[in-house]
Order: sequence, then C-alpha cells, then structure tokens
Amino acid sequence: MAALSVHGPRGLPPAAPPLRFASPTGSTPDGSVQWVLRRNCSIAPAHLVVVYVLLCTVSLAIAAAFWWRGAPFVLPFATIELLGVGIALVAYARHAADRESLSLQPSRLKVECTSGRRIDRVEFTPAWVRVEPAHGDRSLIELSGEGKKIAVGRFVRPELRRALAEELRAAIRRCGTMRAPVSEAPVAGSAQNES
Repeated sequence: MAALSVHGPRGLPPAAPPLRFASPTGSTPDGSVQWVLRRNCSIAPAHLVVVYVLLCTVSLAIAAAFWWRGAPFVLPFATIELLGVGIALVAYARHAADRESLSLQPSRLKVECTSGRRIDRVEFTPAWVRVEPAHGDRSLIELSGEGKKIAVGRFVRPELRRALAEELRAAIRRCGTMRAPVSEAPVAGSAQNES
C-alpha cells in the first residue's frame, strides 16, 4: 500500500481566507482588521430634509388653494398630516446612522454599537474572546470574554451571520498567530561566575 503525502512550504502561515465583511486597517502587517456594519438606508438624513421641505411646500400650497376657494378644513388637516410625517421622519433620521464597528488589533478587540443616541463600547483581549451565536445560526453574534459581552450583527442579513461569525473567529486566530512572541531578555548581573 502506498501513501501519498503532500506538504506545504514550511515556515509560512496558511493563506488567509478573503475578507467578506471587513477591511484591513493601515499598511502595517500586524493583522489589524476593521468591520463597519451599517443600517441599509434608502435616503440620507440631509436629503430627507430636502424631500420633507418639498412635500410641505406642495401640500401647503394645495391646502391654501382649497382654503382660498372656501374649504377651511383642508389647511388644518394638511398641517396635522405634515406634522405626523415630520415626526416619523425624525424617528427615521435618528436611527439612519446606526452602526456596529469592530476593530481588531493584536492586543485589543474594540466593539462599538451605536443605536440612536445610545453608544455601547466594549474592549476585549483577543485571546479571551468567544464568538458564538446568541441562540442559533441565524441569531445575533455574541462576543463574550473577561466578564463582558455584547451582541453584533444587527445590520447583516440573518443567513449571513454565520459567515460573519466565522470571519471574526478566523481573524482573531490569525491576529493571535501574528503577534510577536515575547522573549525574555537576560537580566544584567544574573549570571555571575563564582570563583
């Protein structure tokens, strides 16, 4: 019986899988990676203001024309309707900039989740981080370690969360292997000759 054995080049780490959700940070080879996960917004808040002003102008012009022609109740109802739309657009605009930012460096994993005015920040030591789904493969991804935990993946489709979790795990492992080993320098005067 013959056995076939294939060996890769020695001393080289295995090739890193391509990053799907992240991007490398800087040009340093320290393995730093950053994920920025954002809400999928159909319109930016600045453009939303322009659309709302145009909507108000057209609606109030039509309501004023009806008021001028003798229909006095159209203008108050149009004003109430535009106030309701304005409140809904303010609620939308408050969450249009929601995001999750993860920054992996050799010594720290920084996670920042922004939802409206609330910002949650957590830092982990990469060697102690556990990456696992909160309840199942399609649930949020829970990062935990050192007595802290935070859930990420709100802005990723549920069927892609498992791929995001695997990418996080691989990047954390790769970051741990790229860290330079700490060598102990000999202390001066510790090795003395006894004569």
